[in-house]
Amino acid sequence: MAQGAVVMNTESEFIYIHDPMCSWCWAHKPVWDRFAAELADRVTVRYCVGGLAPDSDEVMPVAQQQAIAGYWHQIQGRLGTEFNFDFWTENEPRRSTYPACRAVIAASWQQAELAMISALQSAYYLRALNPSNVEVLQQLAEEIGLDSARFAADLASPELQQALTVELNFARSLPIEGFPSMVLLHRGRYHSIALNYQDYSGALQQVVELLENTSES
Repeated sequence: MAQGAVVMNTESEFIYIHDPMCSWCWAHKPVWDRFAAELADRVTVRYCVGGLAPDSDEVMPVAQQQAIAGYWHQIQGRLGTEFNFDFWTENEPRRSTYPACRAVIAASWQQAELAMISALQSAYYLRALNPSNVEVLQQLAEEIGLDSARFAADLASPELQQALTVELNFARSLPIEGFPSMVLLHRGRYHSIALNYQDYSGALQQVVELLENTSES
């Protein structure tokens, strides 16, 4: 083996906990994409939806809409993240992210998890589409080339609801405080990984040091 070569640690797992309708996850995407590429040959990366808001048919109160739009402005001002604020005038927003989380899981059953996450974020933040609506989810599934009939059936199935429940419970069992969060499972222990929206070097160093630690303590 060449000196300095990186060896995949097959006994460990890096877990990225997110919600496709979490604005801070959208803000973190550019740095996360680069970090994920660095991790790819070191450790298996697993995505876990956290579920910000349960199913609801109620239109979001105006005050809540204004508060969330305010977060978008805050993120844009701090990090330069692009948002399409037409979303708030062209839709009847609902505080419901579980449908989008289900779409991620359904897409993963067709080996298209990352494509769906990207499609959901672009739809919500750039295209002013509402991922709380099933018809939007179906549109995105077709756009990324999924078997749309299978996707629709899976999305409404009790099996997918069970899978979502399992994933949400797993996310809540991890040492996290919100979304996005990063956790490394190494030698049977979960380690919270520091997250920076502009620089992943500290997180990478933390992961490398943990992976190189072969002690049982």
